[in-house]
Amino acid sequence: MQYGLDIPTAGAFADPRTLAELAVEAEEAGWDGFFLWDTIFMPGHPEIPVVDPWIALAAIAMRTQRIKLGAFLTPLPRRRPWQVARESVGLDHLSNGRLIFGAALGYHDLDFTPFGESFDPHIRAEKLDEGLAILDGFWSGETFSFDGKHYQIHDVSLQPGPLQSPRIPIWLAGGWPRRKPLRRAARWDGIYLMTNNQDTGRMLTPAEVREAISYINANRIATGPFDVALNVKPSEDKHQNAELVRQYSDAGATWWIELEPTDQVTEQSFAAYREHIRRGPPA
Repeated sequence: MQYGLDIPTAGAFADPRTLAELAVEAEEAGWDGFFLWDTIFMPGHPEIPVVDPWIALAAIAMRTQRIKLGAFLTPLPRRRPWQVARESVGLDHLSNGRLIFGAALGYHDLDFTPFGESFDPHIRAEKLDEGLAILDGFWSGETFSFDGKHYQIHDVSLQPGPLQSPRIPIWLAGGWPRRKPLRRAARWDGIYLMTNNQDTGRMLTPAEVREAISYINANRIATGPFDVALNVKPSEDKHQNAELVRQYSDAGATWWIELEPTDQVTEQSFAAYREHIRRGPPA
């Protein structure tokens, strides 16, 4: 099991230098991953300041040596895939191959509708699938063409390619028991599995995690490693967290990624979360 952090980019967290300092402390404390929200607005609070995650990740890449990094999760349907291809390769080089690319449909309309972008789930799903295929094509380093419903590309090569081979790892968001997002993730390199059951709202049991992983494996085509990351709100009881880690690891999960537990982005919650990070992962 590896241990990561899912860090806000709003409010008290909305500063690239602050996030870079926090990432250094996380690396020193033994965490394996440092991942940032990718959102234009704080959900429900458009008045709260937000920092661009890719700018912050560049600062983090320059200050850290070992820890994996990425934006969790990038709503690819509201981004131009060729621009994302450039940015992600640049960050992969800057970090010496430590980038994980996390992608999703996007989960709140404030990031779409004020800018004239469709929030229709079917259109977002189509754009996500096309965007992922385009990223994979550009990352190959070969001359690439694509003729899709939403994007058309004619004989383009983007150089350089990423440091990582065969590509920058792609993780997709998904929730059990929703099958379609899990089938999409199965085509790539990992899943960021929502820890609450999408029907009941309760925290996934190890048995449900095992069932989700079994479903993904049954739909896998590519060979090679596949990561299963759980996003969790940690308990104040570190021993309880460690026991959950053991159970989820036995079920097949490979990453334990902790959310800021209060859903707050105030100075007070930032200070408390910073102390939590400094105490290290629940290993």
